[in-house]
Amino acid sequence: MLQGIPGPQQVLTALTGSLGFSSLFGSEIESLQSSFQHCSKAELSCQTSYHGQDKCCFNYPGGQFLQTQFWDADPAVGPDDSWTIHGLWPDHCDGGFDQYCDSKRRYSNISLILTDSGRGDLLDEMRTFWKDYKGDDPNLWEHEWNKHGTCISTLETHCYDVYYPQQDVVDYFDKTVELFHQLPTYETLSGAGIVPSYTETYSLREIQDTLSKAHGAEVTVRCRHHNLNEVWYFFNVAGPLQTGKFVASNPDGQTSNCPSKGIRYQPKTPPKDQPTKTRGPSEPTKTGTPNSERGNLIVSTQGQRRGCIISHGTWFTSGACATFRIEKASDESFTLRSSKGECSFEEDTFRCGPQITNPVRLSFQDGKLSYQGNTTFFADKAPKGYIQSKVFASEGDHPIQLTITWMETH
Repeated sequence: MLQGIPGPQQVLTALTGSLGFSSLFGSEIESLQSSFQHCSKAELSCQTSYHGQDKCCFNYPGGQFLQTQFWDADPAVGPDDSWTIHGLWPDHCDGGFDQYCDSKRRYSNISLILTDSGRGDLLDEMRTFWKDYKGDDPNLWEHEWNKHGTCISTLETHCYDVYYPQQDVVDYFDKTVELFHQLPTYETLSGAGIVPSYTETYSLREIQDTLSKAHGAEVTVRCRHHNLNEVWYFFNVAGPLQTGKFVASNPDGQTSNCPSKGIRYQPKTPPKDQPTKTRGPSEPTKTGTPNSERGNLIVSTQGQRRGCIISHGTWFTSGACATFRIEKASDESFTLRSSKGECSFEEDTFRCGPQITNPVRLSFQDGKLSYQGNTTFFADKAPKGYIQSKVFASEGDHPIQLTITWMETH
């Protein structure tokens, strides 16, 4: 239902006179079709030579599209019974490709773009199925659009008869998610008896044959340390990406790196004979204060160490970690102080500084920093370069989950 509701960007365009209000509430498909009425002849990319066609209607030079999917099991990423999206890549028809094609259309606020376009439904799908193995989904989305999306000729802004801000971005993610749902890799393999297992192994031929039959053309299967990890589906497109027909095609020279036999398809759930760590009467949680009074606060996402907390209380991945001092409040709790001052959660945000007059009481549970009994903290996106990220105590609209551990310093 959200798909039919106009977002602020469409409304803004209507108010400025380039889009009539009557068009705001039409179906998205009708809107897209009307935007490409000038594309009367749908020529199939890569199968038709380029001879000066309108590149708003004919994908060139990136006419071979790869819909790439991940299977990440260690650490587990995404639903237990589904692969996840890596991206949609426009390759040249010979296997080469362009990247980062338009610096003026490089964006870092993909979530906001989708929300403002009235596509909260699409954002929800991406939060479920378009996952980053490091836990930083927004960074992956940003990377895929900036590196690959900006190189799709039919997504150029001048190609739209009626264009609202960042419509090209929305169309890229919308088409990628649509293709993903048309290629249910988990269900396809499962239907052929190829299921995640800690004991069974599979041959490259049976995996490729199963997926290729379902796709209608050869696919490329990729492995990591003999573990099934990625599938690449190839298409040529008749017409623009937005409204054209995606036709299954054979790989453009990309080959598998998997062994011919002994491929492992690791489950995303632990083995049945391996007990799952739980907190309850049978396994009491260890709480308290660390042995050392000085240390660093190390941040991890999806089980991977990713930077630390610096003196103001923000999460950082570049530069030196701040040294925090523990001041014991009781046998089970303590407060923290950095070089900037005491630390607390102000309006749900972790901060340290001279303005803090009532430092928050914290504890450790199984080596993880705990606040009000919770060891999971949250952020909007992972820091990058010299950009820092705020750390929040509650989830709210902050999609990244993180844990904080103590590392003793001398």
